[in-house]
Amino acid sequence: MAPDDLQPDWLAAALGEPVIEVARAHVGTGQVGTSVRCRLTYGPGASPSAPATVVVKVPSIDETSRLTGITLRNYEREVNFYRDLRATVDIRTPRCHHVHWEPSTGAFALVLEDLAPAVQGDQIAGCSVAEAGIAVHELAALHAPRWDDGALDGIEWLSRRGPDDAERVEGLYQMFWPGFIDRYERWLTADQIALGAWLGSSIVAWLDARTGPYTVTHGDYRLDNMMFGTSAGGYPLAVVDWQTPGHGPGTGDLAYFVGAGLPVEARRANERDLVHEYHNELTRRGVHGWSFDDCWTGYRLHAFSGVVMAVVASAIVGRTDRGDEMFVAMGTRHLQHALDLESRQLVV
Repeated sequence: MAPDDLQPDWLAAALGEPVIEVARAHVGTGQVGTSVRCRLTYGPGASPSAPATVVVKVPSIDETSRLTGITLRNYEREVNFYRDLRATVDIRTPRCHHVHWEPSTGAFALVLEDLAPAVQGDQIAGCSVAEAGIAVHELAALHAPRWDDGALDGIEWLSRRGPDDAERVEGLYQMFWPGFIDRYERWLTADQIALGAWLGSSIVAWLDARTGPYTVTHGDYRLDNMMFGTSAGGYPLAVVDWQTPGHGPGTGDLAYFVGAGLPVEARRANERDLVHEYHNELTRRGVHGWSFDDCWTGYRLHAFSGVVMAVVASAIVGRTDRGDEMFVAMGTRHLQHALDLESRQLVV
């Protein structure tokens, strides 16, 4: 599927409505997928509830990013999340009107609710503490319903880390770290570079240090994948880009979001309160037997999650000016996060 394939006949079949005209415009800043807002004109017989606009997500128009999405099963996972898993968690996402999936080619299309007038978060600028609080509460709404749920073991397409995967991730990191430094060294401190270099030979040990309970995770829970309501309307927050759902510790998502979602000084001043908010919301939603100390330790350990993502992802998606700015923000903030929390001490 490509943006040009989003013609009236195709959308009419997808929506079950008499679409006769489509006006398309690209939206968002996705690196692996392409999102297109479709403004629809209907013929006679359209339902009063037929949406005036939808956002259709299709594979990236960049060949490198598209091959990444297919090879890493990103497209397959997003399709399966909306089709099979979305109804079992409480986090706010756009309503999915239609799923199209071609396993043999990796072609897909998701016809989604248009979240306008909500606005996309900005990973580079960061967010306010109030917005971070909303995001933390929504994260608990994702994690709590499937907390320590053994049935997740049987969902093959969820991303998870086994012994072989840990060695593969370590190998990828070691392969891509020199290129990351070549691009972004001038923005990093000596301490950040030293920690990033150390991590290259310690990823297997870091992943081995992770413990449960496990739940459904987003895998890329950051501001660019969040739509915040405005004074003109919209949900307080809806979360998009479900290309990396996984089965793992919830504190991975939490540390990944807080570590780069807030500018460094704001994060330092507010992160413990935000972790308390997350833990309290899990408890309110029925998660028991998992202490705040457990939560805080997991949060500290997973400060490395964003470092790994920044190094590896920057090498396997198409390069853009905004992408470079984003990876600078992620790399510097996540490395400083791990330094501030002394996360290295938790890796034996």
